Amino acid sequence: MKRRLGVSIYPDHSDVTVDEAYLKKAADYGFSRIFMSMLEVTEGKEAVATKFTHIIHFAKELGYEVILDIAPSIFDELAISYDDLSFFHQLGADGLRLDVGFDGNKEAMISFNPYEMIIELNMSNDVAYLDNILTYQANKPMLYGCHNFYPQNGTALPFDFFMKCNERFKNQGLRTAAFVNSQVGKMGPWDINDGLPTVEMHRFLPVEVQAKHLFATNRIDDVIIGNAYASDDELNALSQINPYQVTFDIEFVADVNPVEKEIVKTMQHYRRGDITDQVIRSTEVRKKFKNHENKPHDHLQMFQKGDIVIGNDQFGKYKNELQVVLEPHQDERKNLVGHIIPEEQILLDFIYPWSKFKFNEK
Repeated sequence: MKRRLGVSIYPDHSDVTVDEAYLKKAADYGFSRIFMSMLEVTEGKEAVATKFTHIIHFAKELGYEVILDIAPSIFDELAISYDDLSFFHQLGADGLRLDVGFDGNKEAMISFNPYEMIIELNMSNDVAYLDNILTYQANKPMLYGCHNFYPQNGTALPFDFFMKCNERFKNQGLRTAAFVNSQVGKMGPWDINDGLPTVEMHRFLPVEVQAKHLFATNRIDDVIIGNAYASDDELNALSQINPYQVTFDIEFVADVNPVEKEIVKTMQHYRRGDITDQVIRSTEVRKKFKNHENKPHDHLQMFQKGDIVIGNDQFGKYKNELQVVLEPHQDERKNLVGHIIPEEQILLDFIYPWSKFKFNEK
């Protein structure tokens, strides 16, 4: 399933010209889906229709998929019914995210809406909600899953619980989404906004590290910036991510040599299938560079987790093998060539036997 990046906008709190500029900029960076909140509408059906039709059609012209976040109160506010989604279809939306669920039968019924609108389900509970909906023979191709975000510091999901929630949806092959937090965005749906991540450990991390972590789980297909508006630098950083394999940001040591830099930066690395606890071994590279000299340097210290080391001329057949350190150890036959930046060491947990990975100089 192709992976995507998305942004969020809040038309009931924002200026439409600012939203348009933001959506245009994000589209230029390759973003392709929008979370658009309708939870705060209070202006009446006609005014809401005018406002949302304009911004949705603008987004669609830029190639976005647009999902509206709705709750039962919205239907009461607009005097419409879940049994008739024509209002949202006329707005131009591609789908609806149900912030609050029903009895399973209702979700199954509306998944057969005549407009083929996507019905996006709340993923942030480890209960049999999805199983119940599917029991009622829902229109499965029209179902997505999307996590919540959490504006209050300390209230987002623990990572282990997040992963348990994901399994229910990925086991059914559904498209999934979760939110990351811009470190400069100030706008969300409510008056409290300590950031809008899905996972609590992400709240204060750089946004690209959050996204890398979500993609590395292989359980999230769409990563959406929860708050508005992300900076140009954040949009650019996210656009540079490879969503299909871990790419570590690294810093080289001062004495790294050209051969070592070439090994690190230009090769497709993968972890050996017969793994070890001490290091992640990328062994194929030594075959290509077996005739390249590599004198010892930075080889006498204790190597630490996240260090990148390469076998030097003292290492015999293992010369120029690249390793990523998982456990502290010392070996003078290896040169220290760089370090994975501290924030990205959480990604090491997702380098399994045969996992592919690359490096990017920070």
